[in-house]
Amino acid sequence: MSAAKARRVAAWRASGKVLWRSPAEPTLGERLTALARDAGAVHDLTDRADMYGDGVVEALERRVAGLLGFPAAAFFPSGTMAQQVALRCWAGRTGNPLVALHPQSHPVQHERDALSVVSGLRTVHATQAPRLPTADEVRGLDEPFGTLMLELPLREAGFVLPSWEELVDVVDAARERDAVVHVDGARLWECAPWFGRELPEIAGLADSVYVSFYKSLGGLSGAALAGPEELVEEARAWRHRYGGQVFQQFPAALAALLGLERELPRLPSYAAHARVVAAALRDGLAETAPWFRVHPDPPHTHQFTVWLPYEADVLTEAAVRQAEDTGVTLFRTWFAPGPAGPPGVAVTEVSVTAPGLEWSREDVVEAVRDFMARVTGGRAGRDGGLSPAQHA
Repeated sequence: MSAAKARRVAAWRASGKVLWRSPAEPTLGERLTALARDAGAVHDLTDRADMYGDGVVEALERRVAGLLGFPAAAFFPSGTMAQQVALRCWAGRTGNPLVALHPQSHPVQHERDALSVVSGLRTVHATQAPRLPTADEVRGLDEPFGTLMLELPLREAGFVLPSWEELVDVVDAARERDAVVHVDGARLWECAPWFGRELPEIAGLADSVYVSFYKSLGGLSGAALAGPEELVEEARAWRHRYGGQVFQQFPAALAALLGLERELPRLPSYAAHARVVAAALRDGLAETAPWFRVHPDPPHTHQFTVWLPYEADVLTEAAVRQAEDTGVTLFRTWFAPGPAGPPGVAVTEVSVTAPGLEWSREDVVEAVRDFMARVTGGRAGRDGGLSPAQHA
C-alpha cells in the first residue's frame, strides 16, 4: 500500500462518523475474528471444510439460485471469471461471438480485453450515452449479436438504472433479435427498491445473471453465476479450465452467506437514506460550491456520484484532512474524469450503508460546509466570499 493510501485508510478507520465502512479499513485479525464469531449464525460450523466446491459452497449456490429464482447457480472466485464464462458459454450456444454491451461496462473498462484475448469474442455498443441502451437502440444495431449484456446498475455512469418499463422493453428488443440476455448484476442486490420488484422478477427477465458477494453485501470475495441447469453445468467445466476450481473457499462462502442474511435485507433502507444524503449534499454544495453535480439525482440505489470543479488531488487532500482533523469522513478518494472528460473537474463515489443511517440532513450540510472551506481555504461561499455560517 502506498503511503498516500495508507494515510487515507488510517483517517477513515479513525473516523467516528462515516457514511460507509471500506473493506480496506479492518485488520486481518479483525476480519478473521468477526467471521469466526458470526459464521455460526448462517452455517453449521461442525460441518467439515469444503473441498473443490462442495459443503458450504454448495449451500451458498442453492441459496443464491433460490433468491434469484433460477434452477441453479455456480460459485466463482471472481466476478470477472464468472461473467467471461457466462458470455463464452452463450456464444457457443447461440453460435454468435458478438456481445452487445455498454462501452462503460465492466468487461470493457476493467478486464484488460479478456473477452477478445481469452475467449475470442467481439463487442458492439448500442449507445455511447451514459445510460443503459433503449429498445430502439438495440433494434437499430447493424450487426446480428448473440448476447445482450446489461449492467444493472451501470456503475461507471453513476450507478444508473433504467425504469422498469424501459428494462422490459430493451429485453423484448433483444428477444426480437433472437439474442439471449445476460445481466451483469454485481450490484443487482440493491436494485429492487428502484424497480419496485422482487429479485426473482428482475432476474427472471434475463437468461443468466452474475452477482457479487463483496459489492453491496460486504463479503470477502467471490461471485455466482445463476441460470438454467445446463448452462450452469457447462459454466462449471469452464470454471475448471479457467483455474477457478479452488481447493477450499469456505471463508468467502461463509462471508457471502452472512452478507445475504444481514446486509441484503438492509439495502432498501440504505437506498432510501441515500436520497436524504444526496439532497443534503445538494443543499450544502448549493451554498458553498461554484458549480457541482449530484448524479443521479435522486440516486437510483444507495450509491451515487458527486462532481466538483477542482483537481482530484485537491479534493482528496481536503477529504483526508477533514477526516484527520474532525473524525468525520464525508468524501473519500476523488478521481479525474476519463480521457473525454473536461479538465479541472473531479468525481467521487458516495455510498450509504449502516453507518450512514445515523446522518441527518443537518449533519451532511455541516460536513459539506467544513469540507468546502478546506478546499477553498475558507472561501466557502459561491461568490468567493464567506458563507452565511462563516459570517455568523
